[in-house]
Amino acid sequence: MLQIALASFAETFAPQHRRVLLRSILLAIGLVVVLGIGAQAALTRFVTLDWGWAELLIDIIAALGLVVAGVFLVPPVTSLIAGLFLDDVAERVERDDPPGGPVGRALPVLHSLLLSLRFFGVMIAVNLVALLLLLVPGVNLVVFYIANGYLLGREYFQLAAMRHWSEAEASELRRRHGGRIFIAGLVIAVVVSVPVLNLITPVFATIFMVRLHRRIAAEAAPLRPAGSFPASGTDRR
Repeated sequence: MLQIALASFAETFAPQHRRVLLRSILLAIGLVVVLGIGAQAALTRFVTLDWGWAELLIDIIAALGLVVAGVFLVPPVTSLIAGLFLDDVAERVERDDPPGGPVGRALPVLHSLLLSLRFFGVMIAVNLVALLLLLVPGVNLVVFYIANGYLLGREYFQLAAMRHWSEAEASELRRRHGGRIFIAGLVIAVVVSVPVLNLITPVFATIFMVRLHRRIAAEAAPLRPAGSFPASGTDRR
């Protein structure tokens, strides 16, 4: 697992992914800024005081709060961006690792966006809960890593697997290997929790999960019973 993660991290900055990486970083920054501006506007609209010192104090607290909130907003934002760029990155990885291996089919754009939007809502809710738990030392970090490890692992693996399997088959494969996928999700959650570095999450997580899916699918193929999920995207119905 660690070897796959390190190889995926190194490949994130490879020349063939730089354009997508730059676009995803700029889009992530833009979305976080927009969400931050919206939160700031809502705060100043509903919290109005005429006391100069109190208003200044609220502005300072709000600014610090938005910085902290930005960290908790990055996981859902990057999961939303993944739906836009996953197939471009995944196809390059599948063609090169190893060369000549099976290449999956791109998900329909609308379907991919709908899945990402649905997951975005779940991620927002979970990270808002983690944000509210900031006042409980230790608990907030546990919630953040466990929840995001599970959700990020689930989302990225599902999107990678659905290039080769139906949605139901991808879900079944994910359930069978839930432990490994959760550990991989924890690795992604660690990257997500590091400011600035977390901006590479959509590309890194996609490469990581495409590689992990390939290994899991290769192990599962010889063992699968007749009539169960297919071995590659060429058999997908």
